[in-house]
Amino acid sequence: MKTPAVSVSDSRYFQPLFLEKVKIHVHLTDSRYKSTVKEKCILASKENRHISLLTTHASKGEEDCNSVQLKNRNQKHWIHFVGVGGCGVSALAFLAVKQGFEVSGSDLKWSSFMDRLQQAGVRLHVGHSALNIESENGSRFPNAIVVSSAIGEDNVEILLAKSLGIPVYKRDYWLAKLTENRKLIAVAGTHGKSTTASLLAYVLKAMGDDLTAVVGAYVPQFPGGNIIWGDGQHFVLEADEYDGCFLELSPYIAVVTNVEWEHVDFFRDEEAVKTFFRRFLKRIRLGGHLIICGDNSGAYSLLDYTSEGTKQEQANGTMSVPSSDTYGYNIITYGISSANEWHASSICPNSKGGNDYVLCHRGKPLAEISLQIPGVHNVLNSIAVIATVMVLLRGQRQVHELINSLKSHLPDFIGLSRRFEMIGKVHGCQIYDDYAHHPTEVCCVLQAARRRFPSKRLVVVFQPHTYSRLAAFKDDFAVALSYADHVVITEVYSVREAGAWNVCGKDLTTLIVGSTSEYIPALDDVVDKLALEICKDPFREIVILTLGAGDINTVGPKLLHELQKRLCKA
Repeated sequence: MKTPAVSVSDSRYFQPLFLEKVKIHVHLTDSRYKSTVKEKCILASKENRHISLLTTHASKGEEDCNSVQLKNRNQKHWIHFVGVGGCGVSALAFLAVKQGFEVSGSDLKWSSFMDRLQQAGVRLHVGHSALNIESENGSRFPNAIVVSSAIGEDNVEILLAKSLGIPVYKRDYWLAKLTENRKLIAVAGTHGKSTTASLLAYVLKAMGDDLTAVVGAYVPQFPGGNIIWGDGQHFVLEADEYDGCFLELSPYIAVVTNVEWEHVDFFRDEEAVKTFFRRFLKRIRLGGHLIICGDNSGAYSLLDYTSEGTKQEQANGTMSVPSSDTYGYNIITYGISSANEWHASSICPNSKGGNDYVLCHRGKPLAEISLQIPGVHNVLNSIAVIATVMVLLRGQRQVHELINSLKSHLPDFIGLSRRFEMIGKVHGCQIYDDYAHHPTEVCCVLQAARRRFPSKRLVVVFQPHTYSRLAAFKDDFAVALSYADHVVITEVYSVREAGAWNVCGKDLTTLIVGSTSEYIPALDDVVDKLALEICKDPFREIVILTLGAGDINTVGPKLLHELQKRLCKA
């Protein structure tokens, strides 16, 4: 009888063992069983075909061979991470190193995050194979496997691990266990959570807090790239909604920056996204805090106010916020509007490329804040950070001391990699790169660019990220991209999906109104075309901005190199 495949998320395989409880060292007394399992998995690795997860469990006698034994109690526990090249899982691998584990990992291709892991002594593999999770001639296997949300259930390393009785943990469960005994500050939202979490962690660290932080992007000012490792009680985490990853967490403070439809391959509509966020808010610990952007309609709707009450109270310059008795946690709103508890006024550009503003609390001005990260959206992110710090540390320090400290440290934050990141400058041409891959993000970064470079020609190279997202948002992308003077659309960077969506990058160019646009599928051809055009008038003031979550970030450095080669010859 054919045995059905088991999902990676099947709870039977996510055993409640963790860290010091994880003491698995598989000792297989039946060599024929071991050889059969290994041969099947290696064959699957070579032929890339699906194996039913339960085909290797044949009888009770063979299951008894999967006994949990530890041959050497002094030997380090070994944790293997599948999908280690991603920013999220690489951070967990780095934390495991800091915790004293032996760490290995695998991914389909090398990433910059793996560079740092290799320097930390992590054993890394490019490609997935059964051989990645055995050592000492097949006599030793990992104590646990941690799996990225992007990894399919038919991954050969997972198949072998489960057949041998090695516990396999999804990233969300691993994060939940890592943070369950810490004071967790989980930063969630459709957009802005990486920057907000990073800025919060940076400021807390600068204020002397010995925190731990994990974010989904490279932060130049973090010693660990995308993590900070500390021994204190505070744990700042970028909480991801994709695949319901944040639903295992139990935050002391939850920050919600905004909510709208995204990850269209997982959420069918905006209401589905809100359903997951409401479930996330129910995870806030009793007596904890929710810090939420009152200016964002999607986020504010999570609080389920009556429309009549909301309209009347906002008209009077206040915002309806239920008491802590309603949900079991306190609710604090922030935004630009004075209806929020924490808000900004008098926002204006500064000489550092960011914005200055007046910080207000319940309508009362408290301090002038300066940022060097651009865009009004980052003003919002910084207010979320301020509100969080005030909740977290107010019992330890005086209000004026906290405000002065925030005022001192916020201007020093330089931002994240791929967030309006300057790649370089040649003569009159400046090149920037940004991760924006949703219409709202594209609109925010182009508005920030216009605000920062009001008189310069703005050329945007946009790489659509997944066919499903392009199909769902192509009209919105067209509107957002119209802020540029000229738009280049590339072929779609497709991940996590298969099948025809009857849409391509060329379709987007036909929808853009108010800006010239063209479709150049290949990235190398984009570099050649831009280099040729710029070299015709090298001193013309122009800003090149590459946007997208795929490999579009390779265009900026290649273009910079090509321009330097052509224009900077001695």
